[in-house]
Amino acid sequence: MQLLDGKAISAEIKSEIKQDVAEWVKSGGKKPHLAAILVGADGASQTYVASKIRSCEEIGFTSTLLKFDADITEDELLEAVNSLNNDEDVDGFIVQLPLPKHISENRIMEAVDYRKDVDGFHPINVGRMCKGLPAYLSATPFGIIEMLKRASIETAGKHCVVIGRSQIVGLPMSILMQRNEYPGNCTVTITHSRTKNLQEICKSADILIVALGRPEFVTPDYVKEGAVVIDVGITRVEDSSKKSGFAIKGDVNFAQVAPVSSYITPVPGGVGLMTICGLLTNTLKATKKEIYA
Repeated sequence: MQLLDGKAISAEIKSEIKQDVAEWVKSGGKKPHLAAILVGADGASQTYVASKIRSCEEIGFTSTLLKFDADITEDELLEAVNSLNNDEDVDGFIVQLPLPKHISENRIMEAVDYRKDVDGFHPINVGRMCKGLPAYLSATPFGIIEMLKRASIETAGKHCVVIGRSQIVGLPMSILMQRNEYPGNCTVTITHSRTKNLQEICKSADILIVALGRPEFVTPDYVKEGAVVIDVGITRVEDSSKKSGFAIKGDVNFAQVAPVSSYITPVPGGVGLMTICGLLTNTLKATKKEIYA
């Protein structure tokens, strides 16, 4: 078993971006500016956004955080989105999900200027990705693709099973893994809560990508000997033995599955760190107008 170490790979990517930014600014380019909108006081969201802000500081980006109470109205949030759309200094921005239930996430995502949509959620970016056109890729799938690439994991002709059909991870992941390039050229099966014989299907996977949101759901019974296992899940679970009072768990039972896998991502320290790299990469592309002039 080999560990797909998100901490090491993300550090390598950040170093590359930092050097790229320094050269870009030295040649007269503007300093990349990433903004984030955070609504409410969800602990996981706060931690995640804080990590993004720290990453910006590490690599030479400017960052802005707009925080709003959970009772903000949808119209008020749309005004904040539009203000960032119209701010010429902001190259890209994100609206941290999930949002309060009284706000339509689809309406908010569609309001983001697709040219600044560095999370890759806007229908235009998703559509362009589906057609194989240049686009901002969804940050988490982008991170997973980069992990596979940097580990030189063979994907052509392999059976890739994705557990989860979300628009953020499962759907774009399935599209990227079947495209005619590397990593890609897989035969892809996408599964979800209504899938029958889930265990049997997963057991046939050469590459298993799990984005279900159920802590330690995947056990060795779901994994073929020698499979590549990518764990996207990240859930806080109460744990009195921890000083914080909780532990972070993935969707895969790491201790049990690691011995039967060829490669596996840890949680924490895996896909989550790579997601931030996807976001930073998209922001640099936005600054340089590499996707949209």
